[in-house]
Amino acid sequence: MARLRQCAIYGKGGIGKSTTTQNLVAALAEAGKKVMIVGCDPKADSTRLILHAKAQNSIMQMASDAGSVEDLELEEVLKVGYGEIKCVESGGPEPGVGCAGRGVITAINFLEEEGAYTEDLDFVFYDVLGDVVCGGFAMPIRENKAQEIYIVCSGEMMAMYAANNIAKGIVKYANSGGVRLAGLICNSRETDREDELIIALAERLGTQMIHFVPRDNVVQRAEIRRMTCIEYDPSHSQSDEYRALANKIIENKNLVIPTPITMDELEELLMEFGIMEAEDETIVGKKAVEEAAVAAA
Repeated sequence: MARLRQCAIYGKGGIGKSTTTQNLVAALAEAGKKVMIVGCDPKADSTRLILHAKAQNSIMQMASDAGSVEDLELEEVLKVGYGEIKCVESGGPEPGVGCAGRGVITAINFLEEEGAYTEDLDFVFYDVLGDVVCGGFAMPIRENKAQEIYIVCSGEMMAMYAANNIAKGIVKYANSGGVRLAGLICNSRETDREDELIIALAERLGTQMIHFVPRDNVVQRAEIRRMTCIEYDPSHSQSDEYRALANKIIENKNLVIPTPITMDELEELLMEFGIMEAEDETIVGKKAVEEAAVAAA
């Protein structure tokens, strides 16, 4: 029996983690892999493209309705979608009430106790909220559930900053467990020299850019129909990109303890690629009218 590979997808909020994860998982299923996806976000939007649903009922919501998580049955919370992909959403409390990370802890414990991690599974993917690597959201790392971490990023500064922060979180837990960084997935925002920049960032972090996913409007067209590209338009070149990513992950053995860099080093990298101008303390805090006055003098 093949070893179950548990992977977590992290990255800056809004970078396209859920879309990338679902298209990747669809490509893995198309390739004959048995996959489960566990949404670790209170929004419960990590499985909508696989299930063709607005939002899957979450463990936390159903536990609240039923009285407690002990009152739930596995078949109530686990739904099967495209390609026989098993789908679960952890959910969380209402906004502004309680710790959303507790939903992740509750969900994973429930799935383990109820036998969701079946022997036929090849992959489990945890789609984790934003770039939060503390508290409950770090559980896939902290409790040694996920051994492989993939970070979705782009050539935008804050996406790279988040990737570096996540690498710091991995280092913290790597020494006490088997969690490793498996690579950066560049979800393109079409910034200047983006692929070169992310390859350089990956090298600084001691890892690889496992794949560069180009930007294409077909992704949005598929999402409007609550579908992945793989299902909506399997012959499209963008679907081939997700297949390429899936194949690279199937073959990936490059698992490392990352080497995060400092903020100064990150800025130096951006300057090296011309993304950011050389630091000039004289312009810090200056308004446009003040800069214009200086230029006119």
